[in-house]
Amino acid sequence: MKILPDSVQNLIDEFGKLPGIGPKTASRLAFYLLTKSDQDVESLGQAVTNLKKNLVICSTCFNIGEKSPCDICADPKRDKSKLMVVEEPLDVVALNKTGFDGLYHVLGGVISPIDGIGPENLRIKELLAKLKKNGIKEVILATDPSLEGEATAMYIAKQIIKEGLKNKVTRIARGLPVGGDLEYADEITLTRALEGRNEY
Repeated sequence: MKILPDSVQNLIDEFGKLPGIGPKTASRLAFYLLTKSDQDVESLGQAVTNLKKNLVICSTCFNIGEKSPCDICADPKRDKSKLMVVEEPLDVVALNKTGFDGLYHVLGGVISPIDGIGPENLRIKELLAKLKKNGIKEVILATDPSLEGEATAMYIAKQIIKEGLKNKVTRIARGLPVGGDLEYADEITLTRALEGRNEY
């Protein structure tokens, strides 16, 4: 016996495909939309339908935007001597909130042999070509502090040296989050926190 109408179950199933959304949250979202006006539901549907229509990949940094080059790359106020290398466009959003005023390069993922992703599947060649042409003085490697992120950062740093490029290569600091407890931190996080300590 069917408990939910097909339209409700289909929406729950679609929400369940989103990252970080489990069955309960998917159900909550679907039932929440049932309480909204037709206009609100239509607005949401229209926003989803139009999501990819006006988006392009920036030919310079490979971030998403409405034009190429994107607003960040086209901004004359940005410091063109600093380049932040990130995994995904969402990382650009997070780092830009910090006030970072340089440019970005989106790799499109990380090296992950288990998932069949090698250096050739990322935008590393494009990064090296950019470093050869532009007046970039510092390359900031801002991949996640996971095994794959660390391996990707290390690979890029080695490739920059191998190509004989003179760019300063730095890695974002890692350590304990604000509000974190020492007793729950793993050894690698504590080691990184000690390595990145500053004078008080």
